[in-house]
Amino acid sequence: MDLTFWKDKNKKLIDPDLFSTKAEELAKSIYGEQTGKANKPTQIRKFYDEILRFEGILKASPTDFDNILPYLKMLNAKAAYAMGRELVSKKFKDFISNSLNQVKDKDDFDVFAGLFEAFMGYYKFYDAKGGNLTPGGGR
Repeated sequence: MDLTFWKDKNKKLIDPDLFSTKAEELAKSIYGEQTGKANKPTQIRKFYDEILRFEGILKASPTDFDNILPYLKMLNAKAAYAMGRELVSKKFKDFISNSLNQVKDKDDFDVFAGLFEAFMGYYKFYDAKGGNLTPGGGR
């Protein structure tokens, strides 16, 4: 799934469906790839916790974005490593990679953090339903 953060970045207009429909579709798709130890909520949460950590650093010191960006982009390597250990699926790794490719400034990061927050909410929703991804109960 290709996610584009902005409807119009120059006007700072976020895609109106990004935090709702698109985040839910992404969560449902990635949850559907959950097998064995891959995509367990605790593993996915580790990545979200990293985003929250960066968010906290930037709230304390917003001018540090350029210094933090290389470390933020290192999440690509962490996602690749986790995929290699079968802890996350390719779709999750692609979500991280595609999102980080769009992060060029603090505004982009803020949108990514919001998307990840929405994604986590939907992911936990599907996890709580025990994998019943459709009203009929099938995947």
